[in-house]
Amino acid sequence: MPEISLSLLSLIFGALAIAGGTFGLAQREKAMDFSRNFPRHETIGPVLILAGMTWFLFILHGENMADFEGYRRPFYGIIIATGVGACFFLKDYLAVRGLAVLMILVAKLIVDTARFHESDWRILLVSIAYAKVVAGMWFTVSPWRMRDMIGWATANENRFKILCGTRLALGVLLVVLGLTAFN
Repeated sequence: MPEISLSLLSLIFGALAIAGGTFGLAQREKAMDFSRNFPRHETIGPVLILAGMTWFLFILHGENMADFEGYRRPFYGIIIATGVGACFFLKDYLAVRGLAVLMILVAKLIVDTARFHESDWRILLVSIAYAKVVAGMWFTVSPWRMRDMIGWATANENRFKILCGTRLALGVLLVVLGLTAFN
């Protein structure tokens, strides 16, 4: 994987959180509708699954497989067949499953990047990464849970505003850390 600094990673995730929180606060109805429709979105699902598959293949390509080196090509074939097959045969909650795969891959990137950084603030990002792993595994095996969580989050406008504000605050914290502690 190409090297990325913890500072840049924090800035990217902070900017994404700020954008999501700001969109949720500024365009609440659109954000709530998008959130409610996300779990069964038929366009986003295949994009997320194929993005996760591609990223995983990229990681696998760079790994030293030692005793399993002879099986590298079959691994590629199995991963491609699983990713493409999911797009055709696993349409229910495909967006949730694709997001779950990406959450786990993002967590790997965070942990790998933060591993040797000297700042104690890296624990915040690593904690977020482990939460993403747990959530990613949970949503993979029971994707309807995300639908239920989104239903809870969007059932009340004030609750949705609070969640968006929290996301916005986390984004600001990540940007500040990216500019200071992780620099």
